[in-house]
Amino acid sequence: MSSPCKAHAGDNVILSPSRRGFLAAALTGAALTLAPMQFAAADTGASNTKTITGHLEPGAADFVYLPVEVPAGVNKISVSYSYSKPSVASGLMNNACDIGIFDDKGTKLAGKGFRGWSGGFRTEFFISAAEATPGYLPGPVGKGTWNIVLGPYQVAEQGMDYTVNVTLDHGADGAPYRPQYAAQQVAGRGAGWYRGDAHLHTVYSDGKRTPAEVAAGARAARLDFMISTDHNTPASHGAWGPLAGEDLLILTGEEVTTRNGHYLALGLEPGDWIDWRYRAREKGFEQEAQRIHSSGGIVVPAHPYCPYVACRWKFGYDNADAVEVWTGPWTADDEYAINTWDSMLSQSVRGGGRWLPAMGNSDAHSAPQVIGFPHNVVNASALSRDAVLEGIKNGRSWIAESADVALAFNATSGGRSAGVGERLDAAEDAPVTVTAEISGVPNAVVRFITDEGQIRQSSLPASGQGTVTWVTTPQLSAYVRVEVRHPMADGTPSNGTAMGTTLLLGPMAALTNPIFLGKK
Repeated sequence: MSSPCKAHAGDNVILSPSRRGFLAAALTGAALTLAPMQFAAADTGASNTKTITGHLEPGAADFVYLPVEVPAGVNKISVSYSYSKPSVASGLMNNACDIGIFDDKGTKLAGKGFRGWSGGFRTEFFISAAEATPGYLPGPVGKGTWNIVLGPYQVAEQGMDYTVNVTLDHGADGAPYRPQYAAQQVAGRGAGWYRGDAHLHTVYSDGKRTPAEVAAGARAARLDFMISTDHNTPASHGAWGPLAGEDLLILTGEEVTTRNGHYLALGLEPGDWIDWRYRAREKGFEQEAQRIHSSGGIVVPAHPYCPYVACRWKFGYDNADAVEVWTGPWTADDEYAINTWDSMLSQSVRGGGRWLPAMGNSDAHSAPQVIGFPHNVVNASALSRDAVLEGIKNGRSWIAESADVALAFNATSGGRSAGVGERLDAAEDAPVTVTAEISGVPNAVVRFITDEGQIRQSSLPASGQGTVTWVTTPQLSAYVRVEVRHPMADGTPSNGTAMGTTLLLGPMAALTNPIFLGKK
């Protein structure tokens, strides 16, 4: 919280936008801009606080901007806010409002003015040259128009009353903040299979773990790499340098939380920020995806069937490089996601176009969520940013619930072989032997799935170790992928046939990307 107002700094001023005030405000697209909050210059060492209150009706703009005119000589800006939460009938949404801030460089989409975002996770924040609240970017508080941004993503039928307090402290800046970015490659680690969780949160957004705790969790999960993806902010990027090492590659990213779904921007250049202020009916996603790609990063829609407000994915997959089909402990949302993904595989075969690889990540925020449950096992030419992202983008990966699970999957024909994410070049009628070697899943149910559906099912012994083999042809199977499931809750194996009977399936333990069969 900001320091108390000094007696000579001026009284608190209540700015309650009247009907005239709202008529004077600018409403553009999905954003509302209020009349500016004015601050006079003050003596060094002084503080000045002002307050604005207002009311938003249901159907309010996606983002409400409160301009703050910052005079010269300010070394710290502090903001706190609150909003009403009226009693609502069962089944109706109550108020929920996010907050962030842009500096004097402006609020232009993907512009240079972003200075922080905490969503609805914090009720107050501050920014100074030397430090800032987690989620916000330290740096000078420059003279000009700053904009506090409210994101009222749920407004009750009674409307939302809000209060925003702004305090400016005057004085000289402290020593500037120096970010410590992690190296983008681990020296001496060549081609191999590397395990990593690419969807993780810290206290820099809505997580409860510090970066040090997340890095420790990644090591405990026996991961080789991890990617930090705090919501809508790169503020944690500068904290990872001291936490990486020869045993753990730490890459930077962002979970971009729009009003029509969330996606992961993976492998961002440290310090890069991706904007989220758009809906599926606008062009913002396409523009931001292009920015991510131009910097060498990849785009991955996250938990596409998430049932919460603004979480369900609605942007399509044309600009995506992979899709997160498994997020945290296995649920019905994941079952829907994998079925949709499998249908997209079949469509890609029919149309001869590109296919979209699958990913799995923990989306861990705090205990008891487990870092690395699940994670990706990626075939990469090196333990580096570019090689890991390339392996994910090319589908040279599979998903495991933990490092206890091992899986080798290949297809052979006529002396040729192919692995996960590859194509086996074989004649349409050539016999193809498909083999999966699994360990670490006691009494597992192993399913071979093609463009026709489940074709082969087998159970492993209590040791959790075994090999399953099947013979097919490219004419019969355009692709083959493997699912390894736990038995159902009653201990029985998955129940179903390959002929369209409803399948009763246990939780996923491992899942591969496909091997494609036949000439392209």
